[in-house]
Amino acid sequence: MTIHRAAALAHWNYFLALEDDLDRLSRYVDFTGNDDTYSLEIARLLLGASAEVDVVLKQLCKQISPASTASSIGAYHAEVSANCENFIDFEIQIPRYGLTHQPWINWTANHPPTWWSDHNKVKHQRDQYFERATLKNCLNAVGGLFVAVLHLYEQEAANGELLQLPRLFNVADRFFAGTRMGRYGHSFLYRVR
Repeated sequence: MTIHRAAALAHWNYFLALEDDLDRLSRYVDFTGNDDTYSLEIARLLLGASAEVDVVLKQLCKQISPASTASSIGAYHAEVSANCENFIDFEIQIPRYGLTHQPWINWTANHPPTWWSDHNKVKHQRDQYFERATLKNCLNAVGGLFVAVLHLYEQEAANGELLQLPRLFNVADRFFAGTRMGRYGHSFLYRVR
């Protein structure tokens, strides 16, 4: 018996798994007005999303330039900002909670986003900085991953091939290109550039 496998969009699936965990968290911590709430579960999601951001940005840089050796948040900035014009100001939403944010908006070559710096402190010095594993940082990290994955899978995003639909996250109107009904259900069409 033979099993045929289509190419898996591993990073999309990982994002969806983290988003599902974040959705479950919302049953216990309301996303409106609890930005500074921190917990073990929030720390786990922050660390997981940030680690995946690192992997996805490295792959995005390789996609942009196969000879890329970028391997840090500062090095990623040069390649991503030069080649993905909407990346840094990409606006995402969590409509269920009326939230809109831009997780990469303050990213420069010498200054990573606050959520990235806080993730590093939680990762390396949790005994001193555990309280930085906040809901706000977690939402920005998972949102930052959403933006990075959409850019990595830009063609699939434009064609409505990112199945299944996110449960929490969506994009701002200028990045939304409609819906499509296909053999496997509904999908969104994203306009990344």
